[in-house]
Amino acid sequence: MNYAIEELVPIVTKLAEDYTSRESTSIPYDRAQQLMEAVLYSIREGERAGQCACVPVGELSAAEMYAVGAACVEKKTKETLHLYNGLMTHFSDYGNRCLQDTVVRGLPEFFKWYDCKYEPQDTILTLDYPVLEDLSGDTGIDKIYNFIVCIQVEQRFLNGFPPETVRQILYRYDKRYGRMIDNLCEIVLAGVIGHVVTGQPISVPDFAPEEFRRLQTWIVTQSPDGLQGRLQTIVKGIVREYYEVDEALLEYLNKAVDNIAVRLRNAAEHGTLDCIL
Repeated sequence: MNYAIEELVPIVTKLAEDYTSRESTSIPYDRAQQLMEAVLYSIREGERAGQCACVPVGELSAAEMYAVGAACVEKKTKETLHLYNGLMTHFSDYGNRCLQDTVVRGLPEFFKWYDCKYEPQDTILTLDYPVLEDLSGDTGIDKIYNFIVCIQVEQRFLNGFPPETVRQILYRYDKRYGRMIDNLCEIVLAGVIGHVVTGQPISVPDFAPEEFRRLQTWIVTQSPDGLQGRLQTIVKGIVREYYEVDEALLEYLNKAVDNIAVRLRNAAEHGTLDCIL
């Protein structure tokens, strides 16, 4: 963003006039700062859209780029709401309160209160349910859109198994899983990996002691890099078998491999695999 402050001030002034319905040109400092952030957010959206469309964004004035960006924010807000409505046609929280509160109760409040003109940078929600993607650098509609995409991918994975199987894996991990604030996708993936390594059908919920011992031996004999590589291969096989080579799903699940490898090795070394699988 190479626009000088002199180019931005008139845009903020115009936005302030609209905000006060032209009844006043004086607004508090914090409100002016908020409107400046709104302008910058929209300009960044415009630049991002221009780069994706191979448009020479450097040839547009700040006012022109703001107009492009503001339209992009409004369009993305509508697309995100449409994406959310589609998600809710097949959504299940599997009895987890954090996931339910965030998706079922929280997101509608975002769409109710989100102001894409005067405060597009405001995410409004804390998004307590942790997805596997790092969204810490996102704000506003960008963060909500990316969060919903993550939930959509997670639901695609979880819905690939019978609901009772998912609940059984979660229950084995934590009998009070309904209250935990953990990523369900990672927990279920770890459980499925355990079944793949031991050769036990996923439909059989519990591991026998000898299966835990076999899994423990398999883990501790792997080097850290070797274990991670084997897990990635297993995850790839799971996606191929159950999801017809869903590359977006594979990329997302691979983000959990590092954590799963650490958890499995730590549990194997301390003889506590039965506490996490």
